[in-house]
Amino acid sequence: MPRSDQTGIWASRLAPNLTEIESLTLQAYAHLPQEFRELCPDMSLHVADFPDDSIIEDLGLDTPFDLLGLFEGAGLGERFSLQTDNQRPNRMTLFRRAILDYWCEHEETLHEIITHVLIHEIGHHFGLNDDEMLAMDAEI
Repeated sequence: MPRSDQTGIWASRLAPNLTEIESLTLQAYAHLPQEFRELCPDMSLHVADFPDDSIIEDLGLDTPFDLLGLFEGAGLGERFSLQTDNQRPNRMTLFRRAILDYWCEHEETLHEIITHVLIHEIGHHFGLNDDEMLAMDAEI
């Protein structure tokens, strides 16, 4: 269908809300390779409009639109450490407004963007290099 024929489809649509982005996130995560998901067992997935002020300050962001997602939790070194006092649950937060802003500026689907954010946040946290993550992104 040519783009001009889709005008009616968009005439009544609103931007996806937090619940809809969370649903897309859960769906994208479920389609990641099993061995990749095993890097972060029991990870909780969350969606917020923006990171809170402490995250913006800690990461030195110029604007909250600079951060699409954030992985917080135990990396490989911490997971296999004998120390248990610093163990943090694995938590991934995706930031809806930054994702929607990125979506408006690029020719990718929301599913592709969310999948990319998941792969890169998990991958960077567990020491994968950009080539490994790019290859995984291309397979999905």
